[in-house]
Amino acid sequence: MSSKSGFRYLTAAYRSQNVVRSGRRWLQEQQYRPWQLRSLKLQPLTPVPSDIEISRAQTPKPVDQLAEEIGLLPEELEAYGRSKAKVRLSLLDRLHAQPDGKYVLVAGITPTPLGEGKSTVTIGLVQALSAHLKLNSFACLRQPSQGPTFGVKGGAAGGGYAQVIPMEEFNLHLTGDIHAITAANNLVAAAIDARMLHEATQSDKALFSRLVPSVNGVRRFSPIQISRLNRLGINKTDPASLTPEEISTFVRLDLDPSKITWQRVLDTNDRFLRKITVGQASTEKGQIREVFVCISEVKALTESGALAVLMKDAIKPTLMQTLEGTPVFVHAGPFANIAHGNSSVLADKLALKLVGRDGFVVTEAGFGADIGMEKFFNIKCRASGLRPNVVVLVATVRALKMHGGGPNVSAGAPLPREYIDENLSLVAGGCHSNLRKQIQIAHLFGVPVVVALNVFRTDTQAEIDLVCQLAKECGASDAVPCHHWAQGGRGSLELAQAVNEAASRPSNFQFLYNKEMPIVEKIRTIAKKVYGADDIKLSPEAEAKIDYYSQQGYGSLPICMAKTHLSLSHMPDKKGAPTGFVLPIRDVRASIGAGFVYPLVGTMSTMPGLPTRPCFYDIDLDPVTEEITGLF
Repeated sequence: MSSKSGFRYLTAAYRSQNVVRSGRRWLQEQQYRPWQLRSLKLQPLTPVPSDIEISRAQTPKPVDQLAEEIGLLPEELEAYGRSKAKVRLSLLDRLHAQPDGKYVLVAGITPTPLGEGKSTVTIGLVQALSAHLKLNSFACLRQPSQGPTFGVKGGAAGGGYAQVIPMEEFNLHLTGDIHAITAANNLVAAAIDARMLHEATQSDKALFSRLVPSVNGVRRFSPIQISRLNRLGINKTDPASLTPEEISTFVRLDLDPSKITWQRVLDTNDRFLRKITVGQASTEKGQIREVFVCISEVKALTESGALAVLMKDAIKPTLMQTLEGTPVFVHAGPFANIAHGNSSVLADKLALKLVGRDGFVVTEAGFGADIGMEKFFNIKCRASGLRPNVVVLVATVRALKMHGGGPNVSAGAPLPREYIDENLSLVAGGCHSNLRKQIQIAHLFGVPVVVALNVFRTDTQAEIDLVCQLAKECGASDAVPCHHWAQGGRGSLELAQAVNEAASRPSNFQFLYNKEMPIVEKIRTIAKKVYGADDIKLSPEAEAKIDYYSQQGYGSLPICMAKTHLSLSHMPDKKGAPTGFVLPIRDVRASIGAGFVYPLVGTMSTMPGLPTRPCFYDIDLDPVTEEITGLF
């Protein structure tokens, strides 16, 4: 060979070698990356400052640094400022072969109106696991609604030295997911009413002419219209080929206003919008009807392109961090008393891949185990295919005393002396009633329980010891006191060790009911086995709705009970573990997109109201520094 041709062959060989090396590097980058998490140091103060003071005293890591530490690729991140980012769902494809980590659910006993600290326990636990035991762990939380934030509870980022930071960003707007979903939800509601108006005031020919307009003398169906024709069994693509009967079938939805289950939503507690009339303007030509407005809930995506456009970013979980620099996914925001009360399946699945086989994903279910946990198992786990390893059941001495016969606890009112002074009798009464029942509910699903006693400053050592002793006698695998509020992750080390041990044992998870059971029997099963009711009583309206949904093919959907969170029963003032009652079902509605049927129990409302003195009385903005005040 000439030297010139030899040089060409050598060049080609080197190029081939470089392609192979580049390909190997790319493949290595696509594999699971071990964590290199750098924890943030805490210096807890005594007395513990306010939540917002603690949050501002800690400097969060840049979100791109956090992402790199937990094995995310730069192209999988969409930053929203310095401290939060969306994570792309392509991560699931990249790590599809990676084994899942351990799956932990944080639930609770029936709470007081003040809340017992499930979010705080969740965050304290992941701080203990990651920052102190050096086990990969992820918290998966719901995005707070404006209702509780500006109403009664205030922020939902955790509390004390166990919280998500920056807490102002967590509590207010975040990345705008709830606003996007509210807009998408209300777009559907507006489209429904507009379509009913047009169908009521136009002929078939006029409707067809407007739905399939002539452009430059040619009519064409849009892709979504062809999809509708296919569902109707009309296999035609030329508008001119439709018969008058096919045109009528195509243009008329013939919606029955009394059977519309899609409601308008709002993310603020507004009691006067619970039931309103729409269509009163003269331009709506007499199409007046009553509608309900619900607190905004995160629904499943529909097939409509317009809705997908509004929610294209909301489908991605938001990455944030705790005070100790451990990762958190924030996604979805439903309440547990009127919806399923759990963060998204997508966030959990992404986190389970990221933590690796020996890691932990800790997610929280709203309110008591009878509501949030039951729905987590029967609705969320059924949809996701994921199986939990352990339940952490949060209790407080305060709530146990209430269930043991203590006086009422009201938000904004001073606590009675029984909740401040030692009272072992009330504590024991609460353990033998509500705590025992909630442990039994978890055991119905075959999952081991670790009781986490969220310790308050007024709790005595005798009360703490008694709760831990009785919890184990009531069937808990372990029961430990937690001091994360005052100490951060170090205060939850005992809980982390107990969870690690319980999660290593086999779990015999099972659903409470077969989804093919009739709707009535599924409701009855939950009422009797979970709540302790003798039976259920359906109103005529509820019976009619159940028949209608069954005829429409929705009978196999799981059940999402809308029930008070303040009692195992439908009566908020009945504490402990009530028995001998019949559960009244006044109405039944369906969230087909979200995938469940939801009965309304007793007087339960889907739009909460503001109290006499809401939290927003104390919330303000400094016009010079732009700092928020009064947010806990």
